[in-house]
Amino acid sequence: MEQVIAYQFTERSYLEIALTHRSVGSSNNERLEFLGDAILNYVIAEALYHQFPDVDEGKLSRLRASLVRGSTLAVLARDLNLGDFIVLGPGELKSGGFRRESILAGTLEAIIGAVLQDGGFESAKHFILNLYQTALDEVCAERELKDPKTRLQEYLQAKKRTLPSYSIISVDGEGHSQRFTVDCDVEGLDEKVIGLGESRRKAEQNAASNTLELLLKNEE
Repeated sequence: MEQVIAYQFTERSYLEIALTHRSVGSSNNERLEFLGDAILNYVIAEALYHQFPDVDEGKLSRLRASLVRGSTLAVLARDLNLGDFIVLGPGELKSGGFRRESILAGTLEAIIGAVLQDGGFESAKHFILNLYQTALDEVCAERELKDPKTRLQEYLQAKKRTLPSYSIISVDGEGHSQRFTVDCDVEGLDEKVIGLGESRRKAEQNAASNTLELLLKNEE
C-alpha cells in the first residue's frame, strides 16, 4: 500500500488503522476519515483559489464539491486498487464491501488523515495534490460553472429522468425590493426544493442549485 500511494509511514500503525473498516470493530478508521475529510476540503479549496483567481466564492464552492464528493474519491480509490487492501468484517467482506463507493471514499479520506497524523500538514498537502494532480489539471471551470438550471437539466438528462418544473410560491415586497420564492419539483425527491431571489430567474437558479446539491448528496 505504501508503494501504491507513494508515501512511507514513520508510524505504520496509522496506515493499518486507516485501512480498517468499522465492520471489524471499535478500532477502525472513522476518526482518521474525519480528519482526512477536513484537510482534503481545505487543500482542494486553496488549490482552486489559486487556479481560478477570477472565480467567485459560490462557483469555487461548486468546483470543490465536485472534486471532494464521494463519487470522485471512489474513482481515485479504484485507480489505486484500494479495495484490495481494506480490512473488512465478515459481513461486509461477504457482501463485496471492498467495491462499495462509500467504503472506498471513506478509506481514502482515512489514509489522508493518517498521512496528516504521521507526517504533518505539509506531507498531507503534498499527498493530496499528488493524488488530485490529474483531476485538478482537467477540471474545467467553464463546464462546472454553467448556471445551476443548465447543470441540473444536464444531470437529469444523463440519468434519463424527467426535467424539473419550477413554480412561484410567493412574491414579497414591491418594485426593486421584491423577493421571489420558487420551488423546484424533481422526480425522485420526496419534497420540492425551495429557492429565493430578487427576481424569478435568480430564485429558480437558487432552487436548481439547492436541488442539484441534494441529488449529489443522495448519491454519496
